[in-house]
Amino acid sequence: MKPIGWRKLRQRFGIAAPRVAIRTHVPWYLRLLMIVFVLSVSAALAAWIYDAGRRFAGFDRSEVQAEVADLRRDKAESHAELERLRAIANASESKISIERSTQATLAQQIRTLEQENARLREDLAIFENMLAAEPRGAQGLTIQRFKFEPDAVPGEFRYRLVLINGTRRERTETPCRLEFLVTVQRDGRSDIITFPEKSEQDASRFRFVLRQFQRVEGVLKLSPEARVSNVQVRVYEGAATQPKATQAIRPGS
Repeated sequence: MKPIGWRKLRQRFGIAAPRVAIRTHVPWYLRLLMIVFVLSVSAALAAWIYDAGRRFAGFDRSEVQAEVADLRRDKAESHAELERLRAIANASESKISIERSTQATLAQQIRTLEQENARLREDLAIFENMLAAEPRGAQGLTIQRFKFEPDAVPGEFRYRLVLINGTRRERTETPCRLEFLVTVQRDGRSDIITFPEKSEQDASRFRFVLRQFQRVEGVLKLSPEARVSNVQVRVYEGAATQPKATQAIRPGS
């Protein structure tokens, strides 16, 4: 009988011995690179297959990209055109504003010239009356063209009058002063307001030196609620207490 150890030895190294596989050791980083390479190739292949499938179905990525580029170019051109039109519009608005301002200035100048022209016509008519009255002799101090009209500010009234010294041959300069008696209707009663008032500090605006011809105008301030029914103007020479000339009008009549 053979020993047991010999049998086991034959089984280990003999024909019946188990097979031994010899494998080459591959470092882990090479395995990782190989895995990445395989995944990249698979992704590229999948993308190619996906694009090929879309092209086969009628969708071309290059054409879409070209259309997107064209749309972006058109958008940029449209934006540039819009900015150009905006600049033109702004310039046009500025030009229109300048033209409107110029028109307003011209309109104001025209109104001023028309008013000056009306005054010159009045002066001409006054001088013609003076020349016509000269053969009949001197008439002394007279009031012409007396007007009393509401001004732009409520409660303010502008007065205008022309004084003529009929004794113009004397070539004198006479100090004069004005006095206004304004009759107003207020709170159901009638009041007479005198200008300049006794409490008024600056009465110099009602004083002037009369030569041959004098235009006088100014502003009187009343209550905005007051309704003017009658206005009388008096002209005094020097320190006289009796008026040299008087004229009364009814505004709006």
